[in-house]
Amino acid sequence: MVRHTTPDVAKGICYGRTDLALAASFASEAEAVEARLSGMMRDLPILSSPLTRCRKLAERLGPHAVHAAFTEMDFGRWEGVSWDAIPREELDAWATDFMGARPHGGESVAQLRDRVAAGLERVPQDCVIVTHAGVIKAVAAILGHPEGWEIKPAFGEVVAFQ
Repeated sequence: MVRHTTPDVAKGICYGRTDLALAASFASEAEAVEARLSGMMRDLPILSSPLTRCRKLAERLGPHAVHAAFTEMDFGRWEGVSWDAIPREELDAWATDFMGARPHGGESVAQLRDRVAAGLERVPQDCVIVTHAGVIKAVAAILGHPEGWEIKPAFGEVVAFQ
């Protein structure tokens, strides 16, 4: 799995399904991703979230297919809002019921997990998926990775799962 490169958005903004442009550093970040993948890809199929920040990187890596299952979590009314401006009681409700709460009106973490799990069942076991941090976290949790939901992939990071 590959997390997209840096999006063009201010730090501290909540975004998930928001379709963001890429930062000016895209070319150099994409080149670094290509270098990381060079020995791993072996003509593997490339899949991508439909959001621009993933599709642009997937296009650079080669022919690819778009899969909606690998879109980032829908944060509902929190989309585009500074994390500091989200009401404390909503954040507390989410923290209290991390998997099931939907105080923003979008997807719950459990819904994200289930969507990603269903997507994984429909793709080849060996492939490259250009996606988002939330999806990578979901895959880590689904596969029983020791860090599970706590994994923190950086922009442009390649995370290999077996």
